[in-house]
Amino acid sequence: MTQDQSQLEREVEEARVRLAATIDQLAYRAHPKTIVNREVDQVKAYFVDPATGAPRTDNILRVAGGVVGVLVTLAVIRKIVR
Repeated sequence: MTQDQSQLEREVEEARVRLAATIDQLAYRAHPKTIVNREVDQVKAYFVDPATGAPRTDNILRVAGGVVGVLVTLAVIRKIVR
């Protein structure tokens, strides 16, 4: 019975260690700086190829075209409203 009890205590301690590690991981992932860094990395990866470091001109041109389109649309709407 002593062996069963010590084994049970060992299992409970191992579970505590795993739980503590999981909580630490969740706290790290939920930290605002971590979230911001993750989002910045995603945006960078959209505009720069992570493997080569070369700019992704196709994505850059799409975004630039979208911005120009929105600005032109706003200018036309502004002109119509006046």
